[in-house]
Amino acid sequence: MNMHMAHFQPIAATGRREEMLKSLAELIQRAVLQPGQKLPTERQLMGALKAGRSTIREGIRHLQALDIVEIRRGNGTFLKRPISASTIFMPLSITASRDALLQTLEVRRGLEVEAGALAALRATAGDLEIVGHNLAVMEAAHHAHGTAGPEDLVFHLSVYEASGNPLFGQILQQMREAFSSFFAQPFQRPDFAGRSFPLHRDLFEAIARRDPQGARDHTLAILKIVEEDIIEMSHGNVP
Repeated sequence: MNMHMAHFQPIAATGRREEMLKSLAELIQRAVLQPGQKLPTERQLMGALKAGRSTIREGIRHLQALDIVEIRRGNGTFLKRPISASTIFMPLSITASRDALLQTLEVRRGLEVEAGALAALRATAGDLEIVGHNLAVMEAAHHAHGTAGPEDLVFHLSVYEASGNPLFGQILQQMREAFSSFFAQPFQRPDFAGRSFPLHRDLFEAIARRDPQGARDHTLAILKIVEEDIIEMSHGNVP
């Protein structure tokens, strides 16, 4: 396959991620790659874009988080959906300050309430099986360690997936990536938002019984606890 890779300019040193994502998207567009087709190899991309391995890998991981590409271990990276240089990647800049976290929570509230309600209306039997499995993994991690940050993210991403709208998951993934170090152990408190743990099963059960209002109510209850803990635990720790 002729990728016309000689026509691509080196990635600028400033705005590196944005430039790199734009260049990757342009390469895919000019190569007329279709969903299901394989992207050039990592080495080919490095040569075409005059970028280092770590920069290329960061770009591919970002496209993966946006559900644009799929990385198949041992087989390469494959396009999942159309992309062009004009695609909006929505890079987010979120600091681990109390005000920034509360602002993020306001956005999450709008997204997650609607995603849960749509999941209650649209989830297939397969979706429910995945969400239920991820809930069980989250519960096991919480019982074993008193917290389940990464498992909590996987659970919520599967609810987003069950909504049938991939934009929900893409936005949540970026928001969580932007301050993932905070969620590893927020405010040095492993019990952060621990009170919300039982409500996740209530949310799943509302989705399973096709109750969109119940899903909304339980999502709001979960996020209310998160908000209360951000305010309480940030005193003296986060400006």
